[in-house]
Amino acid sequence: MKNRPPYALGSVDNALLVLHMLRDRGRVQVTDVAGELGIARSTAHRLLAMLVYRDFAVRDEDHTYLPGPFLASAPAIPGGSALRELRARTRPAMESLCARVQETVNLMVRVGTEVRFLDSVEFPRIQHVTDRRGTILPAHLASGGKALLATLPPDELHALYPDLTDRERAALTRELAEIRTSGIALNIEGTERGVSAIGAALRNGRGSAVAALSISVPSARFAADELGTYVDELRHAVAEAERALTHFPG
Repeated sequence: MKNRPPYALGSVDNALLVLHMLRDRGRVQVTDVAGELGIARSTAHRLLAMLVYRDFAVRDEDHTYLPGPFLASAPAIPGGSALRELRARTRPAMESLCARVQETVNLMVRVGTEVRFLDSVEFPRIQHVTDRRGTILPAHLASGGKALLATLPPDELHALYPDLTDRERAALTRELAEIRTSGIALNIEGTERGVSAIGAALRNGRGSAVAALSISVPSARFAADELGTYVDELRHAVAEAERALTHFPG
């Protein structure tokens, strides 16, 4: 299981989080970075200047910073302002869910065949899954990614995965059909050893799947007799978050 280093360098961590912002939003300004990381504008400016120097970012004439040559990933869709609104609307449900299950809760969106983690709420216990913000995982392996893939029509799913063998396609189709029925997806160490997760899609008022919530748990605590509790609490959180997303675009 991946853990935060015991002697983590705050400046390095902040620089990496700025890279996540650039990748996911497509453009940021000094005020965005300062507000997101809770640092001074001068510090945010120095971070961005160093990223420009190393070609991780470029600055346009409006003093807006864009992904540089070393950031090949396309910006997440919807764009930056919509992503901020998505995080703000779902955060209360995430914090409440985290407090109830005492495990890390994540918000993610699908971009093609990947899912990107937009937000995390950690529960402060000795052994826990750490902050996943900025993490990119294959959608067909991550719990939230599976939940989002299960909302797609067959032709769109086929277009996403044109190179699957017949056996692979049949297995994925069966799993997504089960998820479509239950609304719940599992990831038992499919993306990281020692980490298991349970996820569900979030829909707006028009019924469009716009994101997913997941609970990440150290596999040592992911016991079968706890699964029912996780499912119930996750569904409760999804209902709470979807009330906040009634008028969210998508």
